[in-house]
Order: sequence, then C-alpha cells, then structure tokens
Amino acid sequence: MSHEGIHFVEIDPEEFVKECKAIIDKLEERGIIARILGAMAVYIHTERDKRAREIHSTRFGAGVPMFTDLDLMAYKKQAKKLKEVFEGELGFLPDRMVNVLFSDRRLIYYHPEGKFHVDVFFNKLEFCHDVNFGEEPGKGRLELSKYAITPTDVVLEKLQIHEINPKDIVDLIVLFLTHELAEEEGEGKINAKYIAKVLADDWGFWYDSVENLKKVKAYASQMVKEGRLKEEEMEKVIRQVDLLLKIIEEEPKSKNWMKRAKEGTSKKWWRDVEEIVR
Repeated sequence: MSHEGIHFVEIDPEEFVKECKAIIDKLEERGIIARILGAMAVYIHTERDKRAREIHSTRFGAGVPMFTDLDLMAYKKQAKKLKEVFEGELGFLPDRMVNVLFSDRRLIYYHPEGKFHVDVFFNKLEFCHDVNFGEEPGKGRLELSKYAITPTDVVLEKLQIHEINPKDIVDLIVLFLTHELAEEEGEGKINAKYIAKVLADDWGFWYDSVENLKKVKAYASQMVKEGRLKEEEMEKVIRQVDLLLKIIEEEPKSKNWMKRAKEGTSKKWWRDVEEIVR
C-alpha cells in the first residue's frame, strides 16, 4: 500500500487520543459541542476491545502510524465561540486562507508545536455524498455519543466514499465486529434503521453504500488469507453486512430515490472530492 503524500501523526495513538479528548472537553466547558470523526471515532468506540485494537492498528499496514490528523464535526451556530477557544485558549494556529474562503463549511487549525492539524466541519460532511448531523445545538446527532460521532454515523461516513480505500474498509470491519445492528442508537449499537432511511432518500448514496458493503465482505475474506482476521471474525462481519443489506433493501424508497434510480449509472451519481490544499 502506497503512503506517498500522507502526513502521519507520529505521537503514540493512546497519547494522541487523550490529547484530542482534552480538546473536546475544553470546548464542552465553553458550551461548544464537537465530536471526533473517522478512524479515531472507531478507535474510541472500541477502546476496551483488545482484539479490535489489534485489527484496527493494521489499517495502513503493519508498523505504520494509525492517524493522519484530527477531524471534528461541530455546529455552524457555534463557529465564533469555537474559533475563540482554538485561537485563544488552545493556542492553535489558523490556516488563514482556508478559514477565510471556506469558513461557512470548514476550518483548519495547526497544533502550536506542529504535532498535528485539526479539520473542523460544520453541520454535515459534504464529500462524495452528504452525511448530515443537524444544525441546532441540543437537537442534532452530535449529542448522541460522547467524544466521537455515533458508530452509525461513522458507518455512513465510510459508506459515502465513492472509491473506498482498504483503511476505510478496515474501519468498517472493526465496527461490524464489535457492534450489533439495532433500530436505535446506543453503546455497542449501529442503528441500521437510520442508515436505511438515509439511503432510501438518495439513490447515489444508496448505490455507493451497497457497492462498498460488498467490498467489505470481499476484503474481510482477503484479511483471513493474510492472517489479519480469524475465520469466525470474518463470518460475523459477513453476517452483519448481509443483515444490513437486507434492512437497506426492505426500507421503502422515496420519490426522489425512485426518480433518480431510473437514470441509474448512466449519469454521474457522486461528487468528486477536491482536497483543500494545506
């Protein structure tokens, strides 16, 4: 696996997670709600599972650091206060160009000692497909889980990727191995009903998600061959994925979904993600 152009966080993962949680705590003290996204969210949701940690630590390959930066989701209505905390109390350095050009959607900050950078997104992830968290502090999805977005939202964050990478598939495998599918949010649960409802209104997101879930099954099988996953672990992941696919299939589709389904793949169904130059 090539890691060219990727900047890894060289701090010990435990230390890095502790430092990131301290940032969330500091924001919370000031009444600002922010939650961790991505691989670190998976790490936090599987913290007490030694085996999950072993599997997850290979997301970039053996011996390669786990994390590249800190990604946060917050509410746009709290952006002004969030800036004050990052630039004042925490002493982080703003990326002036990005923070002026994209301030309504995203902010970037650099650690005062250059250890890592922080990407803050507001209200929703807008990549290949949208993952919404709400706009109203106290009424959105960020409050459903401590420190990190819910396992449900991590699944959607990974499934929206049009060209999914092995590292993102490993994140999903770890979640499916350690969390049960359910019809509500909660510790140790993935709300399959909510995922199905989101996908039932967006054909493009649905299409990429279904394709990605098939890739999860194939990659789990490959990981067994590589000795990174046990046979029974692969079987559990495949059972969970098949059940999620069934729940997605059975969810009644919206008029939007039906209308877009008629065009299928003859028309582009995803957005290309233009990385902001750092």
